[in-house]
Amino acid sequence: MDLSGLDPKRMPRHVACVMDGNGRWATRQGLPRTEGHRAGEEALLDAAKGAVEMGLEYLTVYAFSTENWRRPQDEVRFLLNVIADDLMTRRRNELHEMGVRIRFTGRRDWRVPKWILRRMDDAAELTRDNKGTTLTVAFNYGGRAEILDAVRGLLAEGVRGAKVDERALRRHMYQPDVPDPDLFVRTSGEYRISNFLLWEIAYSELVFMDVLWPDFRREHLLEAVLEYQSRERRFGRTGDVRDHDGLPG
Repeated sequence: MDLSGLDPKRMPRHVACVMDGNGRWATRQGLPRTEGHRAGEEALLDAAKGAVEMGLEYLTVYAFSTENWRRPQDEVRFLLNVIADDLMTRRRNELHEMGVRIRFTGRRDWRVPKWILRRMDDAAELTRDNKGTTLTVAFNYGGRAEILDAVRGLLAEGVRGAKVDERALRRHMYQPDVPDPDLFVRTSGEYRISNFLLWEIAYSELVFMDVLWPDFRREHLLEAVLEYQSRERRFGRTGDVRDHDGLPG
């Protein structure tokens, strides 16, 4: 991958990605939808390698939403196996060797099998001290659910209404220590946010790409970052304001 065109002073700290198009990719190949998910796992690994090569601090990917439980049960079971067996078990060692820190975000509720939670915890523990790219896998995640859970956290803490502000709410988000995404990428040519990181992407640059996720490679990630670097971020102001603490200004 040719990184010569990158400006190291304008790198996004955090890139978020909606990995869309697995099913359509499989249909075009004359394959079952499940094969699209398996091919998508290969694309994720290559994207993670690209993030490491570019020196991205954070890469967050949308793997399984709170709405995905409504899909046919056979597809749900296959998705769970791909995420648990391939990513959390087979691929975690390779990611570990790359210095990637693996984390997970989303609800840990009754719908998530305990054996998957154990594999999540094992992958996170194995890579906990790694200093490279932090790969966060959003599993059983929904942006509205996260905001709702944060509000419940505030109520449980007994915070008075007059004391509720953005910083107070942020403390109860799933990953309050992670900066907001600078860049939001969605594949497959769709122009939707799809309930992903609704609070966090308030000031993100949005890039929509026509490539289906299984065909996504590190070069596409580079293309998205270059597009990000071509834009002027204003945060509602005039002039170019770049701030990397996750908050505008």
